[in-house]
Amino acid sequence: MDENKAQENHEDFLPKPAQDVVSSIDDSALKDESKDLEFKNRLDLSELQQSVAKIKAEVGKVIVGQKDMVDMLIASLLAKGHSLIEGVPGVAKTVTAKLLAKSLSVDFSRIQFTPDLMPSDILGTSVFNLKDSEFEFKKGPIFSNMVLIDEINRAPAKTQAALFEVMEEQQITIDGHKYKLDIPFMVLATQNPVEQEGTYRLPEAQLDRFLFKIDVDYPNLEEEIEILSREHELKENTKTEQITSFLTAKQIATYQSLVSKVIVEKHLLKYIAELIVATRSNRFLYLGASPRASISVLKASKAFAAMAGRDFVTPEDIKRAVVPVLHHRVIVTPEREMEGVTSKQIIQQIIETVEIPR
Repeated sequence: MDENKAQENHEDFLPKPAQDVVSSIDDSALKDESKDLEFKNRLDLSELQQSVAKIKAEVGKVIVGQKDMVDMLIASLLAKGHSLIEGVPGVAKTVTAKLLAKSLSVDFSRIQFTPDLMPSDILGTSVFNLKDSEFEFKKGPIFSNMVLIDEINRAPAKTQAALFEVMEEQQITIDGHKYKLDIPFMVLATQNPVEQEGTYRLPEAQLDRFLFKIDVDYPNLEEEIEILSREHELKENTKTEQITSFLTAKQIATYQSLVSKVIVEKHLLKYIAELIVATRSNRFLYLGASPRASISVLKASKAFAAMAGRDFVTPEDIKRAVVPVLHHRVIVTPEREMEGVTSKQIIQQIIETVEIPR
């Protein structure tokens, strides 16, 4: 008997089975707690996300691959920025820009830059009206919502410089009069990196006006086959006929306003600043990034966050924005350039050395 009692007392100290613990918890309490923990955006970005997905789908009807380029063009639009697209001839730089414009229900104009192009050919000019005996301003092709400039490095410096004011302030000043451009306004410029004969290199001040410099590579084998298949099936139809316009200027302006409200924590602002300052002290760079570059990284990271359906920026958004925002704004030292070191490699190195905030 004593042995039995001792055994019973010993069993009292043993841990109870896990089933007893689980069954003792109220299921309704768990459900209520999960509701409290459910994440909700402070900004409603669902419509923006749907529109971004639709733009990608429309452009994807014609363009094979080039997802990074399309993403950056959309981010540039949402961040109120301009993009410079660089790639060899025939990789769909111009076509992609035209298709993006076609998917938006906004005004679009295309300017082919040539060595004999004058600033007045872009901005417009004052013409004497014989009826009223007064000068009347005739607007140039720059007065549009989306402007595609083909081969921007083909025009001389004075014509390139005509874009400075319009890209930064969305206005032009002619004969002492200011003319505002409609919102949204976006410049997409293309240039060829291999054929430099008869071209005029863009100055640093001009490059700094572009939010992104997008490098376009060749398609891989599978993408090349798909391009040929689609071209064969197209027959007599044009590529732009497949694209449906759906996003209005008012909707774009609303999305741009939403993107500007995306939340960025203070430690992430510090992270952006540390990345930019690191370019100024890097021994491989002759010219570092300016404060305009840090503002551009901030705007681009907000756009990437909104496109992902988040109303807050993460370090990954910033890291994604840094290379396309900075690599055309910094200059590699001549010694390193001769060794084949690129600005992209140096910026990537800086990203790896600067501590990511947690």
